Amino acid sequence: MIIKDALADASQRLQAVSDSARLDAEVLLCHLLHKNRAYLLTWPEQLLDDTQLQAFNSYLERRLQGEPIAHIIGEREFWSLALKVSEHTLIPRPDTELLVEQILADYPPFPAIDLVDLGTGSGAIALAIASERPLWRIVATDASAQALAIACENASALNIENIEFLLGNWFQPLTQRQFDVIVSNPPYIPENDPHLHQGDVRFEPKSALAAGADGLDDIRIIAKQARNHLKPGGLLIIEHGYDQKESVLDIFIKTGYQQIKQHHDISGNPRTTSGIFSI
Repeated sequence: MIIKDALADASQRLQAVSDSARLDAEVLLCHLLHKNRAYLLTWPEQLLDDTQLQAFNSYLERRLQGEPIAHIIGEREFWSLALKVSEHTLIPRPDTELLVEQILADYPPFPAIDLVDLGTGSGAIALAIASERPLWRIVATDASAQALAIACENASALNIENIEFLLGNWFQPLTQRQFDVIVSNPPYIPENDPHLHQGDVRFEPKSALAAGADGLDDIRIIAKQARNHLKPGGLLIIEHGYDQKESVLDIFIKTGYQQIKQHHDISGNPRTTSGIFSI
């Protein structure tokens, strides 16, 4: 079968499970062939042999079962960085790049600052910031040893050396250390939300997605404990659900943060809240 026909057939099959069936098919075939999408467009008549077709069909079957593309190919792009992901990590979303954008906009390369990324997962946020601010002193924590191992692999593959990876839940491994910026994309989905049993999130660790009855348990913990780990005038910035804007604002106000700001993601939804804590 030639590339053009294989993609047409795959796209038709994937329409039942994906809103981006054609793109999914192209990404899977590119991964199989170790080529980019331009190759598929340039060589649509290129013949796929039996071994390649069998492997492609295997990928398609996994996708038809709902498995995320990122897990099938083992990586996801974030901030133009190719990151390894697994079933132990959250798949980085484009919306999370807003956290990186805000921090880079508010803090120039000099002077170097101390920053911690809580619940780093694949390392996406810490690695994106480190790639743009190589002189900053960055720490990344995670309660999952498997996730932290993936983050370390990503740092090594990208030759990023200004991140210290620590195992532990939220601030637990940080003792008395203080930072200019604390950033986190914590779990924020209510534990009984039906979306946890739909789509790609079925294959992601629930511990990285859900946090209590209203989804805000971990945000409350981080907002409270961050006060002991922020330098005077330090910034806490957190990602949250599009429908949690008012609730997170209330948490920040009651916990004593000032100069609170909230920003919208690429879809126009409220996505981040930040605040300054001064003793």
